[in-house]
Amino acid sequence: MPADASAMEGGAPFTPSNGRGAVLVLAAFSIFSATDAVVKIMTAAMPAPQVTFLVTAAALALLLLHALSTGRLHRLLPRQPSLAFWRALLLALDTLLIHYAFARLPLADAYLIAFLTPILVAVLGFVFLRERLSAIGWAGVLVGFAGVVVALKPGVAPLNLGHAAAFGSAVFFALSLILLRRAKVAETDEALVASLLVVLTPVALSVAAASGGMVMPASADLLLGAVGGAMMLGGHALLVRAFRVGEASVVAPFQYSQIIWGCLYGLILFATPVEVHTLAGAAIIIVSGWLVLK
Repeated sequence: MPADASAMEGGAPFTPSNGRGAVLVLAAFSIFSATDAVVKIMTAAMPAPQVTFLVTAAALALLLLHALSTGRLHRLLPRQPSLAFWRALLLALDTLLIHYAFARLPLADAYLIAFLTPILVAVLGFVFLRERLSAIGWAGVLVGFAGVVVALKPGVAPLNLGHAAAFGSAVFFALSLILLRRAKVAETDEALVASLLVVLTPVALSVAAASGGMVMPASADLLLGAVGGAMMLGGHALLVRAFRVGEASVVAPFQYSQIIWGCLYGLILFATPVEVHTLAGAAIIIVSGWLVLK
């Protein structure tokens, strides 16, 4: 997650609240799912990297306007620029890949693969940070991969580059969390959000230009991009705050709530039926995440 779980606020300690963190993160993921639906709508008319650029540029512009109007521009500067850059780059790659996955897959399928992130964090933490994983935790890792197999039905439903992009997104997201664990620092909420947007905006533009598939956006696309940008900014702000006030082990699993929104938006906006194997895979992955946290 793009957040630091430091128990500091403005340099002063405060009492964590898992209940408040849970409410905030549920709101964050509901907003992220709405943003993802907007991105999927926009990718019907333009390439995914260009959509990412438009949405992220709108979010960055809104953040800068807010900082300027409130006199808090200094809070956008990270205290550890190197760490902030590499973490933001990983999150930028994560965002580009998941937006491409949204263009190629139903939202629920993309979310299911993205739900491997907590499991990948456990594996990568063992490899790079020598964090021990219990026998139950390793069972959770195996159960998680089994859940993805059930949900995607390999050999029955055709796999495509969208599935690979969603998996790559989960890997980069997990690596960003490992990097954050390696060097925690009490950054401001604004700096954590700003570092991602500052890196993602030019990266998305470069990828869009290099792909040679940029198109002239219509006024409706610009409006959708602005709406998506506002929701992206709000979602990240809520997510950062949730990880400030709640314990990571309690807050992180609420990512699984996105499967509900993914199925709902898919059904309402894209006429994507909710299939039994998708729900079964989601249930297995949720159980696996719980086991990893044991």
